[in-house]
Amino acid sequence: MDEQNSLSIATPQKRVVSFVIDDIIVSLFFMVIFYDQMMAVLQAVPVEQQSQSALLLEAMNQFVSANIVWLLTLKVLYHTVLVWQNGMTLGKYMMKIRVISLENYEKPSFMTALYRGVLRIPSELVFYLGFLMAFFVPLRQTFHDKFSNCVVVDA
Repeated sequence: MDEQNSLSIATPQKRVVSFVIDDIIVSLFFMVIFYDQMMAVLQAVPVEQQSQSALLLEAMNQFVSANIVWLLTLKVLYHTVLVWQNGMTLGKYMMKIRVISLENYEKPSFMTALYRGVLRIPSELVFYLGFLMAFFVPLRQTFHDKFSNCVVVDA
């Protein structure tokens, strides 16, 4: 059976938009969870220097760097739970695409979704090279799709 012809593979454009939506959502979750700490960081910058955006940006970068483990954990949890439960994140839902396992053509199991969620991190951290794979392989699989034996299809 020719998998590429039997599956309606999601386009890279839909996946990119889905990725952006999901990153915005995770960022909003992060900001809500760490709101008090972020406000403390911003208030630590003297009022007369707040007009210098470089100082604010540096303070926020230091805050995010200090909490990067929490941010990455939040990303993994978001992608794992939603893909395991529904086969799609909110971004994928909005773009009408979903993740399926190539073993049974159903939504991934918890362990597969977790493995896929964890593998997304190096895909992002290494200059998004893991995502670029989708533009060059037949089933448009990213690094985390390929190694978790999943594919993203139209819903």
